[in-house]
Amino acid sequence: MFGMNKKTEESKATNALTNPNALNSLVKGTVLEGTISSENDIRIDGIIKGTLTCKAKVIIGPTGFIDGEVRCENAIIEGKFEGNLKVNDLLHVKETAIVNGDIKTNKLVVQSGAVFNVLCNMNDSAKPNVQKPISSGEQNFKKVNS
Repeated sequence: MFGMNKKTEESKATNALTNPNALNSLVKGTVLEGTISSENDIRIDGIIKGTLTCKAKVIIGPTGFIDGEVRCENAIIEGKFEGNLKVNDLLHVKETAIVNGDIKTNKLVVQSGAVFNVLCNMNDSAKPNVQKPISSGEQNFKKVNS
């Protein structure tokens, strides 16, 4: 009877580790300083001072604040961010957000009301494919002496 509970608890822990929809959470009132890495989505309602690397989505909630560097696949900002942010796909800045720093992203949505004071670079893949116009014939130029 006691052995079954232990196996069930271990099974639940294993499922949480392998669940691609798992969400890490830093609650309001918590402060982390240093380097953080995550394989899954992470929601920040507390404070991070340092570097956050996430292979999924970073959500900075309305009470969340990150001061440092973030690298992630997607991001939603409702709170405050200061520093360097690299988002491989979509950055969504909500109306309650305050964002200051350097941003590099592929896609960007900024809602009306957001404070967005950044230097923003869009990835090369986001640039339209511009081709040179094809001329109908060769152009001849003559050198003119004055």
